[in-house]
Amino acid sequence: MDFHHLPVLLNECLDGLDIKPTGVYLDCTLGGAGHSSEILKRLNAGGTLVGIDRDADAIEAATARIEALRAPGRFVPLRGNFHDAPALLEEAKIDRSLDGILIDLGVSSHQLDVRERGFSYHDDAPLDMRMDRSQPLSARDIVNGASEDELNRILRDYGEEKWARQIARVICDRRKQTPVETTSQLVDIVDAAIPKKLRQGDGSHPARRTFQALRIAVNDELDPLEPALRALVGLLKPGGRLCVITFHSLEDRIVKNTFRSLADPCTCPKSFPVCVCGKKPVVKPITRKPITASPEELAQNPRSRSASLRIVEKL
Repeated sequence: MDFHHLPVLLNECLDGLDIKPTGVYLDCTLGGAGHSSEILKRLNAGGTLVGIDRDADAIEAATARIEALRAPGRFVPLRGNFHDAPALLEEAKIDRSLDGILIDLGVSSHQLDVRERGFSYHDDAPLDMRMDRSQPLSARDIVNGASEDELNRILRDYGEEKWARQIARVICDRRKQTPVETTSQLVDIVDAAIPKKLRQGDGSHPARRTFQALRIAVNDELDPLEPALRALVGLLKPGGRLCVITFHSLEDRIVKNTFRSLADPCTCPKSFPVCVCGKKPVVKPITRKPITASPEELAQNPRSRSASLRIVEKL
C-alpha cells in the first residue's frame, strides 16, 4: 500500500522531543510513519516507540515502513484514537511513563490524495471523510441528516465560515430533490451559496472551510482535544516533552490555552500578593510562540504552510 506522507516540521519535532536513545516515545498520529521512522532511528536497543492511529491503512503502511528499519521489538503499533491513549497503553501493557509524545493533528497526505476517502474538494468522490472507516458516521450522513440549524452551527463553529447559513440553506434545498452523496455535489452547493464577487481574496478554494468543518464534525476532532492533552501530559516523566502540530486556528487555540493553563494554573485574583489556591504548574513552555515551516520546507511541501508547532516540558 502506498501511504506517502511528508512529515511536517520534522527536524523541529525531533529537536523539540529532545530524544534519549533509551527513551519511550509515543506518536499519537502515526499516519505514514514519517515522524515515527525518524524517531526510531534515534533510539537504540533499549528504546521503544509506540504509534497510535485510528486508520487501519495507516497502521498497515507504517508497520511495513518501520519493519524495513530492522528494529524488532522496538515499535508497538496500536489501533485507536489518541484521545484514549492512557487506556490503549494500559491494555497493551506498556509502561505509562513516557519520555516524549508527538501529535500531528493534520490529515495525512494519503487520506487527502486517495480519492475514495472523500476528504478532498478537488476530486469527485463519495462524501465520506472518516479517518476510521469502521465508524458508522460519515460526512454524507451529516449533510443529509442534520437540520439547517445544526449544519449552520457546524460550518460556523468548525469552519469559521461566514457564509454558513447560506450554505446550510442550499444544502437543505438540494437534498429535498436528491441526496447529496459526492464531494462534487457539495462543491457545487458551496459555489451556488457564496456570491462570486464576495468570496475571500486569499486564493483559497471556496469549499475549503466547509470541508474542514465537516471533517472535524465527522471525526470529533475538537471537543475531546483539551482533556486528551491533559491526559497525555499526565503520561510524561518529569522532563518529558509534548509536541503538538496544529493546522488551523481552532486547534491551535485549544492547544495554546491548555498549555497556558497547565503552565500557570493559579486561580487567585491578580490582586493577591501570594498564591493561596495551591495549584502548581505542571509544565513549562519550550516554545513561547508556535514554530512554523521554513521557506525551504514551504517550497518542498506547500501543505506545511498552515502548520504550527507548540512544545511543553513536564515539570
